[in-house]
Amino acid sequence: MGEENLNPRDAYRVMLRDYPDVLNIDQMCEVLSVSTKTGYALLKKGSVQHLKVGRSYRIPKAHLLTYLIGFAPGHAVRA
Repeated sequence: MGEENLNPRDAYRVMLRDYPDVLNIDQMCEVLSVSTKTGYALLKKGSVQHLKVGRSYRIPKAHLLTYLIGFAPGHAVRA
């Protein structure tokens, strides 16, 4: 099986297609396989861009994909 290079538009269409365009904290944590506590820490640290609506966090799928692509080989990861 060859490695495919997805451009951002294709990645958005293919990856996480079972999730809505805007995720809540529980959905984000499910995608990342992290605890809710770790998910909140990622948001507060600014690692994943998000919106805060009232007391709720909303994470656009595009921002989550940007975070995930940062861990792809050949990309620098912010500390």
